[in-house]
Amino acid sequence: MKNMQSLSKTFLFMLLLTGGLFQAANAQISKKEKQAAKAAEVKKLVDAQNYVFIAQTVLPTGMQVRQITPDFDLRVAKDSILSYLPYFGRAYTAPIDPSKGGLQFKSKDFEYKVSEAKKGGWNIQIKPKDVNDVQSLQLNIYESGYAYLQVLSVNRQPIAFNGYVTARKDQKKN
Repeated sequence: MKNMQSLSKTFLFMLLLTGGLFQAANAQISKKEKQAAKAAEVKKLVDAQNYVFIAQTVLPTGMQVRQITPDFDLRVAKDSILSYLPYFGRAYTAPIDPSKGGLQFKSKDFEYKVSEAKKGGWNIQIKPKDVNDVQSLQLNIYESGYAYLQVLSVNRQPIAFNGYVTARKDQKKN
């Protein structure tokens, strides 16, 4: 009788252990499926050249990292680039219009080059031709949707932003 109870307890333990391993394997597959779906979604946005980079943190040259509100973004479309980003750092010349203190511009004439990153994701180089102050924008987008933007300027120190890429939803700033 004791032998039978011991055997049934062992069987029950093995059943629970197997069930737990099965759930863990399903969770791992589900996580990989979600990552693959997210990567496909981000690739679609990059290929369509129609997305918004939403800045979360600012990395000014020689200053501390700052968290910012999600109101600041860079909108990318095939026919235009619209930047509404803050600027912290040294400016070598003052802007003519003081209300345009950040990196605020709209470009309709620009170079746009996409290359695949070595470890997945995309490196995007944008060179506005009709904006005097901004020399280039280097946007590194990862398959997870997170992104890193570096802005090189003619009249200011370089600045970088961490954030994420999402689909363009509203056109209120265009």
